[in-house]
Amino acid sequence: MATTVVLVDDHQMFRSGVKAELGDGVEVVGEAGDVDEAIAVITATEPDVVLLDVHLPGGGGIEVLRRLHGKVRSRFLALSVSDAAEDVIGVVRGGARGYVTKTISGPELTDAIGRVAEGDAVFSPRLAGFVLDAFAATAAPPIDPELDQLTQREREVLRLIARGYAYKEIAKELFISVKTVETHVSSVLRKLQLSNRHELSRWAAARRLV
Repeated sequence: MATTVVLVDDHQMFRSGVKAELGDGVEVVGEAGDVDEAIAVITATEPDVVLLDVHLPGGGGIEVLRRLHGKVRSRFLALSVSDAAEDVIGVVRGGARGYVTKTISGPELTDAIGRVAEGDAVFSPRLAGFVLDAFAATAAPPIDPELDQLTQREREVLRLIARGYAYKEIAKELFISVKTVETHVSSVLRKLQLSNRHELSRWAAARRLV
């Protein structure tokens, strides 16, 4: 049976090119150009593998991984032009099973998809050692289970709160609404079991997050 795939990339021409290059053992069952489309298509089709671009309208590949965590059986393979450390480590921490760059050939990508579908971790050759080194370098700090339960956006809001920013200033800084800021703050307070922003500031300062 063919490995089913959903292709997530905001460039339609690139998606068409990828489909043309994939071998007979892969069946593209859906496409998406932004985060919301990706969530809908992946949830509806639950493919074996999701080919996921890192930079997408609506929050990027990390947001797709965050919103679908534990909700679908699909495995994720990042396919990006970027080999920046923050991109690679971000999606791998988010749950991606591999990361390949867009210089990969059609046969190589077809093989990578099959391996990820079987549960392997796949990286472009140049990235494999880099990923291991990066995780080794970041493995030293102690795990903070309280901090780990916060989303990336919640951490951003937390840091700005700790720096004394007003809700309106945070909204402007992060290009979100004041209502969304309030929602994030409420979520952070609930997760950390704190009562107000003053306690939140002290909590952040104690962890040197300011």
